Amino acid sequence: MARDTVETHFTDAVATLKAGAPRDPALPIREGSTLTGERCRELYDRQQGSRLLDIAARWLREQNEGFYTIGSAGHEGNAAVAAAVRTTDPALLHYRSGAFYLTRSVMAGRLPEQGLRDVLLGLTASSDEPIAGGRHKVFGHPDLAIIPQTSTIASHLPRSVGVALAIERARALGVASAWPGDAIAVCSFGDASINHASALSAFNTASYATYQGQPLPILFVCEDNGLGISVRTPKGWVEAAARRPGIEYIQADGCDLAEVHDAAVRAAEHVRTTRSPAFLHLSTVRLMGHAGSDVESSYRTQREIRADYERDPLLRTAALLVEAGLATPEELLRRYEAEREHLLRMALEATRAPKLTSAREIIEPLAPRRADMIAKISPVAAEPSAREKAFAGQLPEKEDKPLTLSQAINRTLADALAVYPEMMVFGEDVAKKGGVYGVTRGLQKRFGAGRVFDTLLDEQAVLGLALGTGVSRMLPVPEIQYLAYLHNALDQIRGEAATMSFFSRGAYRNPMVVRVAGYAYQKGFGGHFHNDNSIAALRDIPGIVIASPSRPDDASAMLRTCLAAARTEGSVCVFIEPIALYNTRDLFDEGDSGWLAPYAPPTRWAETHVPIGRARGYGDGRDLTIVTYGNGLRMSLRAAVKLTQDGVSCRVLDLRWLAPLPMEDLMRAAELTGKVLIADESRRTGGVSEGIVAEMLDAGFTGQLARVASADSFIPLGEAANHVLLSEVEIEQAARKLLS
Repeated sequence: MARDTVETHFTDAVATLKAGAPRDPALPIREGSTLTGERCRELYDRQQGSRLLDIAARWLREQNEGFYTIGSAGHEGNAAVAAAVRTTDPALLHYRSGAFYLTRSVMAGRLPEQGLRDVLLGLTASSDEPIAGGRHKVFGHPDLAIIPQTSTIASHLPRSVGVALAIERARALGVASAWPGDAIAVCSFGDASINHASALSAFNTASYATYQGQPLPILFVCEDNGLGISVRTPKGWVEAAARRPGIEYIQADGCDLAEVHDAAVRAAEHVRTTRSPAFLHLSTVRLMGHAGSDVESSYRTQREIRADYERDPLLRTAALLVEAGLATPEELLRRYEAEREHLLRMALEATRAPKLTSAREIIEPLAPRRADMIAKISPVAAEPSAREKAFAGQLPEKEDKPLTLSQAINRTLADALAVYPEMMVFGEDVAKKGGVYGVTRGLQKRFGAGRVFDTLLDEQAVLGLALGTGVSRMLPVPEIQYLAYLHNALDQIRGEAATMSFFSRGAYRNPMVVRVAGYAYQKGFGGHFHNDNSIAALRDIPGIVIASPSRPDDASAMLRTCLAAARTEGSVCVFIEPIALYNTRDLFDEGDSGWLAPYAPPTRWAETHVPIGRARGYGDGRDLTIVTYGNGLRMSLRAAVKLTQDGVSCRVLDLRWLAPLPMEDLMRAAELTGKVLIADESRRTGGVSEGIVAEMLDAGFTGQLARVASADSFIPLGEAANHVLLSEVEIEQAARKLLS
């Protein structure tokens, strides 16, 4: 294959290097460094392997056999970062961390060819690739403690803070963790990434925690090549952005392997011993452009490009070896050519490796759910003595009065905290205050601040902590105060949580149950941000579970199901709690207590278990089926009574699960009447009803079908909200119209 100018400059420059007096390879490669000559030679091989992988990637693309050309050329100094940390330190890597990956692979006892082959199989989208299995080219491996990152720029940084939190919290709580108790989290990223909101959230969270004296062992590594594709990073900006309270700032020339090594050792030691964050700022260069399609000369001068050639980290490490008398130019060039030929042969072999061949095979890691296992674990309760302690002797099933929705969720969380020692409940105001609506009231007092705690006001941080603790084998239950606030950080679910199992074939998972106070109809407190009724952005995320309980008994059973699914299958569950029903007591008439329910004792949990994707029916009418969920259930039941009084035989189906939809139950109820009205409190466009109609038609429903939904509007203050929200009257009118 033709040689890039980067490659020809490297080989020409190596040929002119002058050998120095031989040094003992056991001694530092140069005076004042901690990097030995022997270690330098080893890391040079990993740097060279990374460079040749970039060359192979472009050759594969030319042959239409490779599908990824964002390379690590110019960033190979990160091999020294890998050498400075342990193979058991969880790492979340920048997409230019090829040399780090190869170095850790060898440090973990694997042959050099194994790491190279991993990357080549990723480049060629082979199903044999060990982490994503051909779904994407990522740096990740379950045996190397490298957590794959596949989503938007910097979105892995909040998770990395969560991983650091999990290391300390697991040790403090005495629960099993994915990482050793003295591990540190390593997170690398580019200079342009530090401007992203998710990066700023991560830095702020780390600084915030440290400022309060909380241990947080994380090493941030910024590989600063001065460019975000074509946009330049202002000089001094990374340092200015990095210097924050409680975060140690360390800078090094990322093209000088010895300097990187010394700085990385110092940074890692700081994090490991003080259990506090450090920011390692490496000044690098970017060689060969952003990716194979990038014409770098369109936005950079030839002088700038050639100046970077002189800083080439592979060339500078070669110079270190030659000047220390540990290699000759001829030897290095022979090794380079031999390795180049060998790697291109490996690349050709990788093109012949198996590929993904069906949609079923591709989708398979998305949502593995063993209903039998979930049903087995969901009813498990703590030992009687532990339950007595958790409820201070007042077991909820022994109370005289049945519970509201809010109370039922509170009791279920307490029961779950008693049985799952790795479970944590956290979010804004959830601790002493017990949440805006008191749903978590009393939990911190019973279970301690290590398991029930407040976070800073930042939804990205809240979800990032959940992602990091979840992937570390804990069971996070974060709370998002309002549905509208979830959209501030939705990529943490869409791009991070939902993709992890998919792009790691289940090797890494994000078990979590995200509690969200949602929907509209609040009285005396409102406006759009406290009465959001849109879940469209959630429903199109592959693999996640969306639970929408309306009644107290359903909420308890469904929450136990979600926790069991998260714990056994790593499911990402979003548990939407209707705010307006939190404290609702009556159904038809004042004082009828029709919306209350007793708390089931553990002896009844198995028989009351609610599987994912099972609806709940009310009535046995044969004239009309009303399909609904959330606040719509109460309105539909009230409307159904009025219709029944006029001789209409109705049944109401509460979906309970909005993803996956309970299609089997839905179609059964629909076929029994032949007439279906969908009462959807979300917006008409992009709402749940659109999906239901499509699914029913796809399933072959031939009866009459209608829907009534809220208007395509944000929700205004006060009584004006009633003009755009679905109402009980509208449901009744729509039903009569369908029946006529």
